[in-house]
Amino acid sequence: MKIRRLSAAVAVAASGALLFSACTSPAGGDNPAEGESTATSASAEGPCKADLGDITTADGEIKVSVEDEFLGYNSNTPETYSTYNSAVTDRILGGFLYFGDDGTICPDETYGTYKAVSEDPLQVEYTLNDEAVWSDGTPITYADYLLDWASQAITKDGKVTKDATEAPLFNHVSGLTLGDYVPEGPKADSPDAKTFTYDYERPYADWKLLVNGAFPAHVVAEQAGVSTEELVTAIQDLDMDVLKKAAKFWNEGWLSQPGEVPDPAIAPVSGPYTFKADGWEAGQYITLEANPEYWGTPPATKELTFRFVAADAQIQALANGDLDVIQPNGPTVDTTQQLEQLGDAVNVETNQGLTWEHLDYNFGSGIFADSLEAREAFALCVPRQKIVDDLIKPIAPEAVVMNAREVFPFQEDYEDTVSQSYDGRYDEVDLDAAKEKFAAAGLKEGTKVRIGYAAPNPRRAAEVEAIKSSCDQVGFDIVDNAAPDFFDKDLPNGDYEVALFAWAGSGQVASGQNIYATGFPQNYGKYSDPVVDKAWDTLASTTDETVHAEQRVIIEKQLWDTLFGIPLFAHPGVIASSSSLSNVRNTAAQSGVVWNAEQWARAS
Repeated sequence: MKIRRLSAAVAVAASGALLFSACTSPAGGDNPAEGESTATSASAEGPCKADLGDITTADGEIKVSVEDEFLGYNSNTPETYSTYNSAVTDRILGGFLYFGDDGTICPDETYGTYKAVSEDPLQVEYTLNDEAVWSDGTPITYADYLLDWASQAITKDGKVTKDATEAPLFNHVSGLTLGDYVPEGPKADSPDAKTFTYDYERPYADWKLLVNGAFPAHVVAEQAGVSTEELVTAIQDLDMDVLKKAAKFWNEGWLSQPGEVPDPAIAPVSGPYTFKADGWEAGQYITLEANPEYWGTPPATKELTFRFVAADAQIQALANGDLDVIQPNGPTVDTTQQLEQLGDAVNVETNQGLTWEHLDYNFGSGIFADSLEAREAFALCVPRQKIVDDLIKPIAPEAVVMNAREVFPFQEDYEDTVSQSYDGRYDEVDLDAAKEKFAAAGLKEGTKVRIGYAAPNPRRAAEVEAIKSSCDQVGFDIVDNAAPDFFDKDLPNGDYEVALFAWAGSGQVASGQNIYATGFPQNYGKYSDPVVDKAWDTLASTTDETVHAEQRVIIEKQLWDTLFGIPLFAHPGVIASSSSLSNVRNTAAQSGVVWNAEQWARAS
């Protein structure tokens, strides 16, 4: 078995810091003999996808693990927004960029190009590849991107958002952020134009990430009973008779029933893969196949199957040949030991990722909602160091307790940020202080604290066990409230006292606003603080790195002082793949091991 450990000190690119930075994109090629893979194993010289030269798609299938069922073609609704769903949809839907293996923003010039033609005011020009088409042959155009803007700009009362706080017409996970920054929307000469321009009302730190892929406007138009040109006009004129129908389909029409492959008539694709007819068995797998209409570099292997396998079953499935690539979520101490037993049949790679574990309080209801003392009592008894020492360091020896949320321990500015925002008060368990806070909060012996998380997850079960062993001594009664439907039911409904899960990041500057600012879609615990809200508004509205650093300290300090929650550790990443495969690469980004799956090839 080959084990490769990537340095924890990965360099993460902060979007918006360098407006004109870029890295190389993959090249296309000619087509050699049919049915024989010509993909070669290549070491990437940077964080983006390697240039493998000329590729012809080989017959065959590669099977990779994801833990949850596929939910739908549109991954941008709160119901479908997850790394598991995006693992599939990112293979079928193209875009202007993707995240490299260290979080770097990599442009995909096969799809199109973008550039900031002006920084003050910020103006960005996008140009789609002339050959870029949906799999039904319809060109990808400005119309698709006007719809993309509308889904993040138009309110339920038929107006363009003023401050992103109104009720949106479209159920987009990003809310109304895009319309807030670009209220006039993208401009182009015609609906079928390949070039369009965004004029920002004010700068935005993560401007590169606001515009990437798009959904087919011609499909939405047809479902709304109009032509594409009429849909464009309806968006521009805010014609709600049309837009309500369009939004209803956008919100609901692409959700899938388990086992029912999306109809290609309403779910055309723009990436290297497409859905395989009859390729979805509910609860078991979904299979993609090479998109014959894709204009870019074809995938190295014809079929890519996502098998829905729980973390604790993936290693055995790899050993049995039921899986070719795995990335167990929440690897335990036993994970690498079990993989070592598979010998040279597998390649294993570990790294430190941009995903981090945390405990979040419920501010909407329950014992922690209105009592800082209660939150402090719990924080003082959580054995963070023990959790890291027992569960994480055996996998990643360099792991430490994480004392920030917006910067990682392996990043250059971590120590500076933490030294200005956190005084170490929760570094070690202090049961005496915890008992004092418990009493001050008026809590009674045996006060139940349900810690909710998605089951099964052996590592999180061990984390809860460690917390119970410590915090029950204070007077709490810690309850392991794991549930298979935690993300679908308990978390959005606020049915917990403490939520235990992880956020998956990719080096974004302002993405945390969606989690911590009042009323934002991923603020599940209903936290609200004016200092935090103001700091996020300031940070998000500039590309100045100095301002980013200043506001980040303010945010981190206030989140500690008010105890939004308790950060635990950055996740160690472990992937394993059959030794017969080439080009499987780990990544720190939330896109996971499948980020370059179209390049995976099996030795002939």
